[in-house]
Amino acid sequence: MPILQPLSYRLDLPSGYPVSAPSAPLVLDSPHSGTTYPPDFAPSVGFGALRTAEDTWVDDLWSDAVELGAPLLAATFPRSYIDPNRAVADLDPLLLDEPWPGTLSDSPKVKLGKGLIWRMLDDGTPLYDRKLGINEVRHRIESCWQPYHDRLAELLDRAHAQFGRVWHINCHSMPSVAGAYATDKPGLVHPDFVLGDRDGSTSDPAFGAFVAKWLRARGYDVAVNDPYKGVELVRAFGRPADGRHSLQIEINRKLYMDEVSLRPHAGYGKLKADLRDLSAALIDWMRPQAR
Repeated sequence: MPILQPLSYRLDLPSGYPVSAPSAPLVLDSPHSGTTYPPDFAPSVGFGALRTAEDTWVDDLWSDAVELGAPLLAATFPRSYIDPNRAVADLDPLLLDEPWPGTLSDSPKVKLGKGLIWRMLDDGTPLYDRKLGINEVRHRIESCWQPYHDRLAELLDRAHAQFGRVWHINCHSMPSVAGAYATDKPGLVHPDFVLGDRDGSTSDPAFGAFVAKWLRARGYDVAVNDPYKGVELVRAFGRPADGRHSLQIEINRKLYMDEVSLRPHAGYGKLKADLRDLSAALIDWMRPQAR
């Protein structure tokens, strides 16, 4: 059943959860599926351009996993407002009207204009014609970023307590061709799937290897840690030495939708069915490894 949280997230839970114990050691989250644009968001670009930043339909594509026993957390706020897959330190100082009082990083994403709060879209279009105030940024962190991280941590802790291990899929989509400011490989033609575990640091390699083998057997082209290794959510929650395994999965949008209209095309049903089958296969693979 869905639990609606204004502005911050939507949580789809298996029947009986959390009254009963979790029924599977799998947790999914979709941090970039949000389409509810807050009233205080005042970018200088149109709504159509903003929507290109969304991972449109990703939460629905994975939603059958809920019936199989895996909770699915999805952001309702848009990625262009604040990105839950970035650290708070990944704040672009070029966006601010005064110095940030905390420590800032110089991560590659910030340099691309894709930090905690985006400075530009994938094609280089600036999002704002003004600077943002410190209190404005803090509001976005406190009302959106922090509740999302807190809820995901709670879901992962609950599954880990029940099973002794937890496997986490961080769900994303990618354009068929990388934009000029999307990655450090502009113009790259993307494969069907990219799996990211930050070069083995956020998961036992067996997790990604199982997913890659399964997808390839279904005829998909799969890359690992190139060009997407995983960012903040898998970094923050993936601790394989503690039995906490986080894997980012990027899906090529050409597989399921028209990238201009953002409408699903004829391939949508097949992909969704394949992701249901993958979720079921993963749960079967995980259960013998749990206590």
